[in-house]
Amino acid sequence: MSRLTVQTLIAADFAAEALRADVARGLTSTPKTLPPKWFYDAHGSELFEEITRLPEYYPTRAEAEILAARAGDIAAATGAESLVELGSGSSEKTRLLLDALHTAGTLRCYVPVDVSESAVLAASEGLLADYPELEVHALVADFEEHLDRLPAEGRRLVAFLGGTIGNLEPEQRAHFLTDVRSGLDTSDALLIGVDLVKSPQVLLPAYDDASGLTARFNKNVLRVVNRELDADFVEESFTHVAVWDEAASWVEMRLRSVCEQSVKVRALRMVVDFAAGEEMRTEISAKFTRDRASAELAAAGLDLREWWTDSEQRFALCLSVPR
Repeated sequence: MSRLTVQTLIAADFAAEALRADVARGLTSTPKTLPPKWFYDAHGSELFEEITRLPEYYPTRAEAEILAARAGDIAAATGAESLVELGSGSSEKTRLLLDALHTAGTLRCYVPVDVSESAVLAASEGLLADYPELEVHALVADFEEHLDRLPAEGRRLVAFLGGTIGNLEPEQRAHFLTDVRSGLDTSDALLIGVDLVKSPQVLLPAYDDASGLTARFNKNVLRVVNRELDADFVEESFTHVAVWDEAASWVEMRLRSVCEQSVKVRALRMVVDFAAGEEMRTEISAKFTRDRASAELAAAGLDLREWWTDSEQRFALCLSVPR
């Protein structure tokens, strides 16, 4: 029997239809918006990998530091037989958790969940080669839509890493956490990576680096819309902006129109007008304190059990369990 099972829960045209809906809604909103998930085509993913190596971009290094130091503690606290990773991507950091669970003698199954079939397959094949006893049950799914379909294979640790939860607006986060909680058994646990509130002098360069790489990444969403929806955005007609919203406790990335212009989105039969200086939001990245994270988890029926930070108190991993 194969140690790899792949289950597809999204339709073949899922991404195309989701993009159409998001663009139609976002470009007719006030202010205009485009969701950050559309940064990540192949080119955007390559740009983001470069961003994670920039001196200004600390979150990836900080989270990896915590995982390297605390993976054994996580394994001991959870006794997990299955590791479920939401938005798994390449699953590189996951190996630290898999190693710890393997060393603890509990690991049986890995469940990567991602909308990209190629991503889950590539990650799965590498892990199967390196972990001879491991079973992989890959889900090609949208973690915001299919949380009720996560396989129940022994005691589970559900991981949502990278600070990705900060890209969800407060209402989305509440809905997401409630959905996760509803699918957890009392023996399961949830591990979330959260970026922490800190000085804007540290935060903003992580989203507006000196080399301009993040600006290229931000504008990649325009290339995606142009290619997939036959639009005519001109990248040079927008500038990259990053701002700290202290009241909301998040960084916003925006694209600012440098002139008055009209953009055609032919696949949607839309013409979108931009005023000179008008800003379109492309990402929020919420920052947390321990109290805020604990309160949001509690509202969803989860108790914060462990809180681990990196040596500079920039990022945290929080482990919670069902009430």
